Amino acid sequence: MQLIHSPASPFVRKVRVTLAETNQTGDVDLVRVQTTALSTADEAAAANPLGKIPALVRPDGPAIYDSRVICRYFVARAGADLYPEDRLWDVLTLEATADGILESAVSMVYEKRLRPAEIVFDDWLEAQWGKVAGALDALDDRWMSHLHGPLDMGQIGVGCALGYLDFRHGDRDWRQGRDNLASWYETFGVRDSMVATAPSD
Repeated sequence: MQLIHSPASPFVRKVRVTLAETNQTGDVDLVRVQTTALSTADEAAAANPLGKIPALVRPDGPAIYDSRVICRYFVARAGADLYPEDRLWDVLTLEATADGILESAVSMVYEKRLRPAEIVFDDWLEAQWGKVAGALDALDDRWMSHLHGPLDMGQIGVGCALGYLDFRHGDRDWRQGRDNLASWYETFGVRDSMVATAPSD
């Protein structure tokens, strides 16, 4: 199998952490591409009609795409318990919250990187950060007991989201006023799977 990826993508990182946590890293070849919202890599377009990464090219079926789909595929393939039935709706909601953080955070990067400096929309940037901040507050206030429970995809998603905020938005200091979440990430962020998949340009 081939994973169409960029080492900077937090959505790719979710898949790679899942591979590591389910002992499947060796089953997948990483195909690195350079792709943006304005210039889609050929490999990404061939695997995903939306042109987005990650996409997984399989020898026994069509390519699949979207990090949540790919993660669910590998969890099922390994028979892992990262989507436990007794906590399924909580796990899915937490994973969706993490993905929502990433969607806003990535859109902020695109706004500054792809738009000419003289027309960068500052109100848009602040509105997106407001969504991130609201989600972080909810994690810190309401989700800590879940985050401290057995490993699942919600935790992996949140860990990758927080890592991306450090990577691209360190000046925003997401830890301020969120001591519970910051303390959790200090431990989660040094898992072998997280260290091995640290983002890079």
